[in-house]
Amino acid sequence: MRGGLKFVTIPNMARIFINEAIAQVGKEVELAGWVGARRDHGKLIFIDLKDRSGILQVVFNPQNREVLKLADSLRPQDVISIKGVVNNRPEKMANAELASGKVELLAKELEILNKAETPPFDLDTDGYEIGEENRLKYRYLDLRRERLQNNLKMRHKAINFIRDYLTCRDFTEVETPILTKSTPEGARDYVVPSRLQAGSFYALPQSPQQYKQLLMVSGVERYFQIARCFRDEDTRGDRQPEFTQLDIEMSFISQEYNSDKPDLRKDKNDPNELAFLWVLDFPAFEWKEKENRWDAVHHPFTMPQISDIEEIKKDPANVYAYQYDMVLNGYEIGGGSLRIHKPELLEAVFEFMGHDKSEIRAKFGHLLDAFKYGAPPHGGIASGLDRVLMILQNEPSIREVFSFPKTGDGRDLMMNSPSKISDAQLKELHISAVAVKEDKNKIC
Repeated sequence: MRGGLKFVTIPNMARIFINEAIAQVGKEVELAGWVGARRDHGKLIFIDLKDRSGILQVVFNPQNREVLKLADSLRPQDVISIKGVVNNRPEKMANAELASGKVELLAKELEILNKAETPPFDLDTDGYEIGEENRLKYRYLDLRRERLQNNLKMRHKAINFIRDYLTCRDFTEVETPILTKSTPEGARDYVVPSRLQAGSFYALPQSPQQYKQLLMVSGVERYFQIARCFRDEDTRGDRQPEFTQLDIEMSFISQEYNSDKPDLRKDKNDPNELAFLWVLDFPAFEWKEKENRWDAVHHPFTMPQISDIEEIKKDPANVYAYQYDMVLNGYEIGGGSLRIHKPELLEAVFEFMGHDKSEIRAKFGHLLDAFKYGAPPHGGIASGLDRVLMILQNEPSIREVFSFPKTGDGRDLMMNSPSKISDAQLKELHISAVAVKEDKNKIC
C-alpha cells in the first residue's frame, strides 16, 4: 500500500528489470529492452540488452536454432522481449564495469517487438562529441544515454527531496496560475491571445511573484512551489526561455546574512568542490539612460532600506534594498528579497519609476487592494533548479539537465517550434500576423 493505493502484478506481465535479474541465478526470467552492442563469436551471438535499470549480456546458442536465426536479424536499438535462464559467467569472462557483469542470460525465447532504423549518431558515448543541434533534433534518442538518464533521475531525486524537506517543516506547496496578467517585472513576457476576450492577452509568468505575495496576505505564511517560469529574453548556456525554480515565501521574517566574494573555491578546476555565498545590500534603483527614468534593480516589489518614502526622491542612487542573491561556484543560483507589504509605499515606488496613478491602478490594483486588508511583513527566495543541477552534475550547459530543451535562440528542433499557425486559428483568436521578409544573407 502507498498513499491509499494498492499495487498488484498484472497477470501475464512477468517481465522484470535487469537489476532484478542479477539475483535470479538459475531461474528463468523475462526481460525486455533495447539491443545495444552485438558480438558474433562463431556459432554464438552475444548482445547487450539495455533497459532503464542497466545492461545485461544475452547469449544465443545453436541449441535453439529458431531463436538463434531470429537473433541474427537483430540490430542496435531494436526493441525486444526475451525469456531465458540467468547463469553465472565464467570467472575470467566477468565484466567488473557492469553491475550485472557476473551474470548473463541464456536466451530460450525471443520476440522482436519493434525494429529500429540506424540511429543518426552513436548512443553508446556520453554525446559531448556530437553536434548539439543534431542531438536536440533527435532528443528522444539522445536521452537514451546513461549520462542523460542519470541527469533526469537526479532531477527527480532533488525535487522529491525538496518537497519532503519543506513539507516536514510545515510549508504548503501551492500551484499558481500559468495564464496570468502581463505586468512590468523585468524581462519580456510570453503572451497568449484570448479567444473569448477579443484583443486581450494572458501572459505566462516570469515568476509567481505577485501570487506568492497574495498567498502571504491569504495567511498561508509558509509557501513553496516547484514553479515553471517563462521569460522572453536572450538565451545562453545557463538560461532557457522556460525554466524551473524553487519558489519559497514566508511571513514575519527578517534578513540575517553575511557576504563574501563571489567564488570561494580554493581550486576552481575541481568540479567536486562547492562554495556557497550570499550577496547583499544591492542598490534599490538604477538609472535607465535610454528611458530617462529610474527603475528597480531587482523588481518593484522589493523593500527599500528606508524609514521615510521621501528618502527615495532625495537620493535614489544611495537607497539600498533588502535583496539577496545566492551564488554557487561563481553562478547565481537564487535570489530574493523582503517585499513591500504596505500599499502606500508600493504605490510611491511605482510613481517614482515613472508610472502614473491610472497605469498603476490598471496593472497592480489587485495587489494594492489586497495589501489594504492586513498584509503581513514577508519575503522569500527563488532558486533556479536547472542551474543548480547543471553544477551538481558537472554539465557545461543547463540544456543537459532538461528533458527537451531549446536551442540558444529558443527553437525546439525536434518539434520544429515556434511554428506558424493557420489563418483559421488566427481569425478565431482575433489577431493577424505580419509577414516578415526572409533575410537571404542569413547564415543558418
